[in-house]
Amino acid sequence: MKALSRYSMSVRRTLLMVLLPGLMLVVVGELWLSWRTAHDAANAAFDRSLLGAIKSLDSNISTASGGLGVELPYRMLEFFELTANGRVYYRVSTEDGLVDIGSTDLPAATSHLVTGQPQFNDAVYYAEPVRVGSYARLLDPPLAGSTGPQRVVIQIAETLESRQSFTQALVLQSLARDILLTVVATTLLVLAMGWALRPLARLRREVLSRGERDLTPISTGGIPADVGPLVEAINFHIARNRQQTESHRRFVDDASHQLRTPLATLATQVGFAVREKDPIEQGKALAAIKLQLDETVRQTNQMLSLARTDSTEIAPEPVNLTDLAQKVTRQWWSEARAKGVDLGLEPGDERLFVMAQPAILTEALVNLLHNAIRYTPKGGFVTVQLAKLKHQATLTVVDTGPGIPAAELARAGERFFRGSNVNLPGTGLGLAIVKSITERHGGEFRLGAGPSDIGLCATMTLPLCDGAGVRTDL
Repeated sequence: MKALSRYSMSVRRTLLMVLLPGLMLVVVGELWLSWRTAHDAANAAFDRSLLGAIKSLDSNISTASGGLGVELPYRMLEFFELTANGRVYYRVSTEDGLVDIGSTDLPAATSHLVTGQPQFNDAVYYAEPVRVGSYARLLDPPLAGSTGPQRVVIQIAETLESRQSFTQALVLQSLARDILLTVVATTLLVLAMGWALRPLARLRREVLSRGERDLTPISTGGIPADVGPLVEAINFHIARNRQQTESHRRFVDDASHQLRTPLATLATQVGFAVREKDPIEQGKALAAIKLQLDETVRQTNQMLSLARTDSTEIAPEPVNLTDLAQKVTRQWWSEARAKGVDLGLEPGDERLFVMAQPAILTEALVNLLHNAIRYTPKGGFVTVQLAKLKHQATLTVVDTGPGIPAAELARAGERFFRGSNVNLPGTGLGLAIVKSITERHGGEFRLGAGPSDIGLCATMTLPLCDGAGVRTDL
């Protein structure tokens, strides 16, 4: 439910909820970096001043009398204390601690002092944070009585008021800058999102203004590239709905057109049979009614089959085309024998698998065999042939019937189209059903003359797959 509520929010609100916390984290990180930079800059600047004070004090140290003498530069220390905006402490001592002048308890350097190299460190002196500068050099000459080289250690410490004020000022400037940039960035983000989402608002108005029967594709002009796939998916859905609607409309039109005549004929025949007093003539009328009724039932069933083929969702699975062809052909042997037609099967040398819905594919082959046996004269031949052509399987039904004139082959497979050379009653839907089933399975349906231009050759070409359902042409 939380995920649903999150995705039900507007894009603008979602982006702001994601980006604003991110901006805040960036600001916090930038403030931390600014504080570190300001702290390091303050230490670098004030440490140079501290080193200057150490050098000034060092220049007033003398050992000419044999002892350690320090002439304190009071004026310099006062000026330094004023500049530091706090208290200043100093200490001058020999490294062995025999001589110690100034604040003798000033914290020592945190690590070993290298001669001639200053060292700076933070410490606490009288419960107050201080910055301590330490410097060591050799005494020349050394103190009287010294047997070897001797070093003097000079330390000056200052409280941190000036440093903290300097750091605070830099951080506050950085904070003001970051707040301004955040406000500007948020404003630009809101304006940019509003501008970027304008095509979606236009798309919404366009869809809402459409009529309930308007199933034309949505124009992709002026649509952002990111929204393009969504519009294409909607157009694909619209196309499917339009195809479904067109199929239903076509079925209603076909049914009203094709059933009107047979029903009118049946009404006339029934009226004639009711008025007829002669039992023989009445029997003939009833036989004609039965024939007409059978043809009407067959025509209705074919129209329903075609409508179901056009609208049913295909759920393909691996189908052994060889086994399917053998099964259907056996079922039609008795029908073929009753008509005196030789029905045969040429399964080929290997088993062929295709991705198809078995019931619908069976219906296609049944229609082909029904047409072939029905129109083939007594003593003729109907052959079901299976073959492999590269990555495709072909299922062909060849007969020795009247065929279809060459000039009319291009129209064969259209709804209600029948060749001009046949005189048996029919609907012209059998081949249309086969064509629709083949194309919905990703195949191709072709019609041509049989061997030696005798009869008809109807071929269904379907993509091959292996036994696990993986197409071999991919």
